[in-house]
Amino acid sequence: MAARLQFSIHNSLWFLSSSFSSPLHPFNSRGFHNLKNRLHFRPNPSRAALFCTCKSSNFPNAEASNDPFVLTTPLYYVNAPPHMGSAYTTIAADAIARFQRLLGKKVIFIAGTDEHGEKIATAAAARGSSPNEHCDVISQAYKALWEDLDIAYDKFIRTTDPKHEVIVKEFYSRVLANGDIYRADYEGLYCVNCEEYKDEKELLDNNCCPMHLKPCVLRKEDNYFFALSKYQTKLEETLSQNPDFVQPSFRLNEVQSWIKSGLRDFSISRASVDWGIPVPNDDKQTIYVWFDALLGYISAFLQEEQQANLQTAVSSGWPASLHLIGKDILRFHAVYWPAMLMSAGLSLPRMVFGHGFLTKDGMKMGKSLGNTLEPNDLVQRFGSDAVRYFFLREVEFGNDGDYSEDRFINIVNAHLANTIGNLLNRTLGLLKKNCQSTLAVDSTIAAEGNEFKDTVEKLVEKARIQYETLSLSSACEAVLEIGNAGNLYIDEHAPWSLFKQGGAAAEAAAKDLVIILEAMRIIAIALSPVMPRLCLRIYTQLGYSEDQFNAATWGDTKWGGLRGGQIMAQPKPVFARIEIQKEGEDEAEVKKKISKKKEKIPQSQTLAEA
Repeated sequence: MAARLQFSIHNSLWFLSSSFSSPLHPFNSRGFHNLKNRLHFRPNPSRAALFCTCKSSNFPNAEASNDPFVLTTPLYYVNAPPHMGSAYTTIAADAIARFQRLLGKKVIFIAGTDEHGEKIATAAAARGSSPNEHCDVISQAYKALWEDLDIAYDKFIRTTDPKHEVIVKEFYSRVLANGDIYRADYEGLYCVNCEEYKDEKELLDNNCCPMHLKPCVLRKEDNYFFALSKYQTKLEETLSQNPDFVQPSFRLNEVQSWIKSGLRDFSISRASVDWGIPVPNDDKQTIYVWFDALLGYISAFLQEEQQANLQTAVSSGWPASLHLIGKDILRFHAVYWPAMLMSAGLSLPRMVFGHGFLTKDGMKMGKSLGNTLEPNDLVQRFGSDAVRYFFLREVEFGNDGDYSEDRFINIVNAHLANTIGNLLNRTLGLLKKNCQSTLAVDSTIAAEGNEFKDTVEKLVEKARIQYETLSLSSACEAVLEIGNAGNLYIDEHAPWSLFKQGGAAAEAAAKDLVIILEAMRIIAIALSPVMPRLCLRIYTQLGYSEDQFNAATWGDTKWGGLRGGQIMAQPKPVFARIEIQKEGEDEAEVKKKISKKKEKIPQSQTLAEA
């Protein structure tokens, strides 16, 4: 997304302020002279010139142990119901939040909806409803989908919340008092879907937006602007001193390139948009949707009983540990938002992670493009476990990923039904048949001198490191390798044959089953950030309660949890294979097959003995 505009002529007044000699307030005269002729401003002499040195932000390099882990998703725009791109970001955020909780950290996971702006009003009119009614319906659709996908957020902020409006206005006033807001005319090409002005050089033929493939419209407005260009040097220094601020590293390179090319001021109000928060002291304009929405990350901290003010919100949890976003809104979060925070004297978030797009038929999925993959449909057909696992395992976090239904079904069946589900089921079946579902010894005793235990411990440690570095696909792969190792182990040791021999061989077989079930216990904890429901089913089959599962921590992945004499539940498949609809077979026939499979689930499956 392109920045919107440049200095107006009256910005030359800033040279009179000694405050701009500070590195925090650079004046990019070169950028102004290079670009002023492409933009058309009308200086507004009524604007008061305010000169204040803003409070410097201290960017934290490390989190104190008692600080909460604050994680945010984008506040999704409610011009249409959620699509799989939105769901993907939120699933990833939920997995990260669950992992942090396993580490014993206090987590504040913030989700929400962005509900102001021109597109919202247009969408509401198209539905024949008021903007408020439209926002209520779509916001609830997000909440319902998050429930179906097992998203355990802690805060849900709506930008139409009256308390949020108070925070936005107070923040705006701070920035104004710091001399970073001024008034001028702007004329340029505007993309309604992006809610921003575009440079002609970045547009396609017929002035089409490269993101939404729709023509931009020529607009001229009298707006208020934020002096982004003042913060060029400060942003450059921040990124240089804190290279982890933007991740993955190739996203950092993008941001540094944008800044190096010269930052330009951008409009933070709209005269032609009624559906928004009024500009303080000017009810003829509303605050630009991005200047409004980004503050949701802070207003979300307010409790219902708390009085709404900026200081209370900030002291309740800010700064965020991680902003998780799609790469298309990286500029807003990694350039505009930090500069805004600097202007208001607030700390910067610790990291902004820009992940890739989900694609369908090789194109980015998006509501504006009309090529969305419906997450509700996927959850209804395949369940939340399968949806969460596929997108986290098969899309390398940070890169783009393409959806294919055949690939989806094959991966989920192979990994969840076969590798994990079948290993648990066959082991419990052998335990029931030969040991009355009772463990013969402690898992520590069973694994004495056994290399399999070392293999599991190494893979668990690998998974932990991958979770911490946000390599979610690699974390899934490491845990799945435990299942692969378990299947190889049981096939090589063939406990079904050892039980037939009796004596010492049968005792060894009983230990083998304890070893595999201990590995399954560890899998259930280590994979729980990705698939909480499936992992709960595994855990309860190992004789634990739901409360015990919810109380588990990452420390419980240490070998030695199972005890001799512990009674396992009856074997029951934890994940039914997904049936592929064959050509000429109608949906009713497929549902009938699935129904028959579910009827068989309570019964033990016949186990292969070789």
